[in-house]
Amino acid sequence: MKISLSITSKALVALSFVSVVKADYKLSDTIVGKGFYDAFNWLAIPDPTHGRVNYVDQSTAQSQNLTYASGNTFILRANFKDVVSGSSSGRNSVRIESKKRFTYHVTVYDVRHIPQGCGTWPAIWETDTRFYGEIDIVEGVNSEPQDAATFWTAPDGNCKQRVKQELDDPSSPIILKDCSEGCAVRPESRKSFGTAFNDNGGGWYAIERSPTFVKLWFWERNNAAVPADVKNGQSSVEPAGWGEPFFDMTNDNCDIDSNLKAHNLIINLTFCGAYAGSPQFENAGCPGTCQGFVDNTPGAFDKAYFDIAGIRVYQ
Repeated sequence: MKISLSITSKALVALSFVSVVKADYKLSDTIVGKGFYDAFNWLAIPDPTHGRVNYVDQSTAQSQNLTYASGNTFILRANFKDVVSGSSSGRNSVRIESKKRFTYHVTVYDVRHIPQGCGTWPAIWETDTRFYGEIDIVEGVNSEPQDAATFWTAPDGNCKQRVKQELDDPSSPIILKDCSEGCAVRPESRKSFGTAFNDNGGGWYAIERSPTFVKLWFWERNNAAVPADVKNGQSSVEPAGWGEPFFDMTNDNCDIDSNLKAHNLIINLTFCGAYAGSPQFENAGCPGTCQGFVDNTPGAFDKAYFDIAGIRVYQ
C-alpha cells in the first residue's frame, strides 16, 4: 500500500527469467461470506498512508452496514450517506487484516466489484507490519482501468526488477529499479481495475509465493482461459498450469526469503492520501480538491465498495 511510480506490462516479464515449478497446493483456508468475521480483524487505526479516512471497528462497521455478509458475498465499503466534518479524520471506511499469517502459499481472490470513483484508493495486499516486505496484489486510484501490483522491500533489500521509468508512459525507457522504491507491474487487461473491472463482473487475482519467487495472475470474469481449479475453488491448485503470470519476481534479482516474512492479508479502502490525492486526483479529471470532494459529496461513493465472492488459501 506504499506509493508506486514505476509500471511495466506483461511484455516486460519476458525480460526476466520466468520460473516454472510444478507444485500441488492443498486448500488450507476458505473465507466466504460470514467467514470473513472469523478470519479477519477490523483495524480502527490512523491511516498510515495519510488518507482522508476514518477506519472503524467491526461493531461500528456492521451497525453502519460498511461490512455485511450473506451466502457467498462479503461487502466492504465506505459511508456514502453523510457529509464529513472538516475537523474529522475523514470518511468512515474499513481496513481488515487476517488473523492468520502465511509464508509459502497460493491465494486466490474471487472479486466481483472494486471501489471506484474520484478520490478512492482501494487495495488488497500482503505484508508483515513489523517488517518491510510487502506485495500489493490489487491497487489503484480514481477508477483507473488497470491494476497496479507492486513488490516492496526494505531499503537494504537488494532486490531489483525491470520496469518502465515513468508511470503509464509506453515510450518510457526500461530501467532496473530498486524495489525499496516499489517495483510495479500492470496486467495486460484493461479490465483489471476500477469501472471497467466492475462493468465486466470482476475476475480472479492469484498470488503464488515460494522461497524463490513471487508470481501474480489476473483473469477477467468471462475469460475462457480461467483455470478450472481457480474458477471452481477446488481443493487443490497447480499454478504451473496457469500460464504466464503478469508478474514474476525470482531469486535472480532478489533474495525472496530474506525480504519476505510471514504475511497478513489486508483489504482496505482509503481516500486521497499520498497516492489518490494531488496531482493524481486532478489528473483524473476529478472536480475541486480531493478532501473537499470526499468530505462533501457522499453520494459519489455509492460504488465505493468491495464485493468479494471468496478468498481461498492453499499451502
